[in-house]
Amino acid sequence: MKKHLLLVALGLIGLTSFAQRQSAALKEWHDNKYSMFIHFGIYSELGGVWDGKPVTRGYSEQIQAHAGIYTDVYDDVPSRFNPTKWDANEITSLARKAGMRSIVITSKHHDGFCMFHTATTRFNVVDASPFKRDFIKELSDACKKAGLRFGLYFSLIDYRLHPWANSNANPITADHHEYNKKQITELLSNYGPISEMWFDMGSLTVQQSREIYDLVHSLQPDCMVSGRLGNDAYDFCVMGDNEYPDYKIDAPWQTPASIFNETWGYRSWQKRENVEGKTREKLLSLLKVVSRGGNYLLNIGPKGDGTVVPYEAEVLTGVGQWLEKNGEAIYNTKGNPLAEAYPWGEITSKENVLYLILSGQPAPELTLSGIQGKVKKASLLNDPSQAFTTTYSGGKLRIAVPGQAFQGKEIQVLKLEFTGTYQLAPENPLTGKYISLDFLNSIKHYSYSCIDYYNNHRSVVKQSWNFRLNQKNCTPIIYYTSEEMGREIGLTWNGQVELVKLNEGTASPVNTLQGTIEWGPRYAYGPVNSSFEGLPGKVQAILNPETDWLKKDAMKWSLVSEWQNAREEMMVARPMQQRYILQEIITEKNQYQLVEFGSGDGIQVWLNGEKLVCHNNPRGSRMNKETVLLPLKAGKNQLLVKFYNRYGYKMEYSINNQVPQTIYAQKLGKRNFSGVNNCELKPSNPGSPHQPIKMNNIRIGL
Repeated sequence: MKKHLLLVALGLIGLTSFAQRQSAALKEWHDNKYSMFIHFGIYSELGGVWDGKPVTRGYSEQIQAHAGIYTDVYDDVPSRFNPTKWDANEITSLARKAGMRSIVITSKHHDGFCMFHTATTRFNVVDASPFKRDFIKELSDACKKAGLRFGLYFSLIDYRLHPWANSNANPITADHHEYNKKQITELLSNYGPISEMWFDMGSLTVQQSREIYDLVHSLQPDCMVSGRLGNDAYDFCVMGDNEYPDYKIDAPWQTPASIFNETWGYRSWQKRENVEGKTREKLLSLLKVVSRGGNYLLNIGPKGDGTVVPYEAEVLTGVGQWLEKNGEAIYNTKGNPLAEAYPWGEITSKENVLYLILSGQPAPELTLSGIQGKVKKASLLNDPSQAFTTTYSGGKLRIAVPGQAFQGKEIQVLKLEFTGTYQLAPENPLTGKYISLDFLNSIKHYSYSCIDYYNNHRSVVKQSWNFRLNQKNCTPIIYYTSEEMGREIGLTWNGQVELVKLNEGTASPVNTLQGTIEWGPRYAYGPVNSSFEGLPGKVQAILNPETDWLKKDAMKWSLVSEWQNAREEMMVARPMQQRYILQEIITEKNQYQLVEFGSGDGIQVWLNGEKLVCHNNPRGSRMNKETVLLPLKAGKNQLLVKFYNRYGYKMEYSINNQVPQTIYAQKLGKRNFSGVNNCELKPSNPGSPHQPIKMNNIRIGL
């Protein structure tokens, strides 16, 4: 077996062409934390109104699509667009007052109107409007003057090129792709350093995404590429609009947010009330994002005359006033390093400091679990003279907090300084003489895999375990299936990486109870509409382990009266529809069962409410077959499978429970595990740091 141990200082596994993720440019991007987004274009002149009536459907910057405006009619809008009150220096001044470190502006939105002077089309601000000035050039110069980083939003779809395709995730034709590349080249060649290219919409092929990604880095190596370029070809993940994940993400990520969820571009008839409440809302959102390790991109939508809506300026300035006093807890920080979230607020961190942000429920005492270290000082960040008492008790760090810390409208920050670097206690270590490390008892590390705007999900990119083994010497054994045969994996044992090629295992039966498994009736639901990761309420309900699903829920589904094992099923379906299969499995004892699933564009598999599989398949492929190891428990088991159709007009799927029940066992070298240990599992050379690793069948016996 070819394997070797490497001391890894930075945890580098699988260096690929995405290596710039570790670069200083990405760190600088990540450390900024808080940026201004600007949606500004000829739609701003319309202000969400067409033919004298408010257009209530959709975002106002997409008014051409939602109001059904023909392209030749919309082509007249630039003649009215003359934002003489636009002042790029006033914009950068507001960004600085708001505490923002960079600005990202729409260089081109879905309507195809370019806010820069381009040789590719006359449908741009210099050639088609009376304004005759290049917005991107002016703002680029102003950002440089103000010491702000400058990024560009770029829509990959264009209503003018394909007016029949005014949807958010249309395929990009070959001609359109070349057109986009020409404009991207202009933007990255003519406007100085660009900190990020914020791509949006479209459903690109793998090759198209990769070509644009490589083009950006060939022109400006330090320019970061956003997640909506798709096909996992990007530098940082982008959440959905105004989405705030409640889980930690082990990759650079960003939440784009608007002042009002209903729109990004200017809307003249938008109700703007309670500026104080809105300021606190956006501040709390910033704190939530940063405490989870992300960056916050907050949008403004200037009016058609170029001025910022006063309400939006007040909100941004209000957040900036808090940051002026407490910005140390935001900029250049990392997210909450502890396993827990706390009702009293949020946590950010630096090397020897924790910032406890008291934004939640008041508490007379703050308790932190899983942290060790000598506390040097605990005090208010903006008033160090107010110090607090700390003690260790019951394995927890306790900080007595006087009531005034939660009083008043301003959110306080407690700065917890340690003498030297604090240590984190291992999270939920597994203990025993013999331990099995598997998918279900692992700590999941996530990124955000994005194929296109509608085809994305939280992806498992690494698994880890903490364990205390009640024996000195151990020979780890890796168990895997034919699904993993031939893959090279990286196992990190207490900081040392071991590369293992899974090809030398000894074959044996999965278990000794074959033939004792009974498959019950099969039920179906759908097709129904949803995003890839979304679940209808009817499906969500049966994942509750307390639900007697067979009596209460499954009978409401359609009984598949006759089903044949391994038969490839096909049904008519629209894009973005899914079908659910629900089945009971009964076994006498705890045991494993290998099952082969065939799926089209995407698949998810749950067993007894635990998600075992979640991934998309290559676009254009059909009947992707994969073998999944089901850890069955004695008694009744609930199998739920979601088959997803994103692109075509038919759905294909299959389930085969009569595949060879063979597992492979491969021994590693003998080693000594003392105290609490850590093991990490991931591919040795992932195609992208955002792709799901698909290692749910692997089990490590200790």
